[in-house]
Amino acid sequence: MTQMMAMPRVQTCTVSGCGYNHDGCTAFAITIGRGTTSACDTFIDTADKGGMGQAEAQVGACKRADCVHNTELECHAPSIMVGAGEDRADCLTFEAR
Repeated sequence: MTQMMAMPRVQTCTVSGCGYNHDGCTAFAITIGRGTTSACDTFIDTADKGGMGQAEAQVGACKRADCVHNTELECHAPSIMVGAGEDRADCLTFEAR
C-alpha cells in the first residue's frame, strides 16, 4: 500500500467550475474513475468553494487498472495533471498498458 506521504500530487488542474479548484486543486485527495475515460470522480460543478484552502491535492485512489501508473488501484506516477479530455475533468497523465 502507498504511504500517505508518497501519494502522487495533482500537479495541475485546469478545470474551471470545480468546487475544489481555486488556484489549484484543494481537495485532500482525489479519485480517478473507471470506464472509457479517466474522469476525476472528485470533480463537482459548483461555485461553492471546498477543500483544504491550499493546492496540495493527492491521488487517493485510481480505478483505472488499465493505466501503466496503476498498481493495486493506486497511482504510482510522480504527479498527475487534470484537465479537459473526453470529460470536463480527466486525468491527463493516464497511459494505457
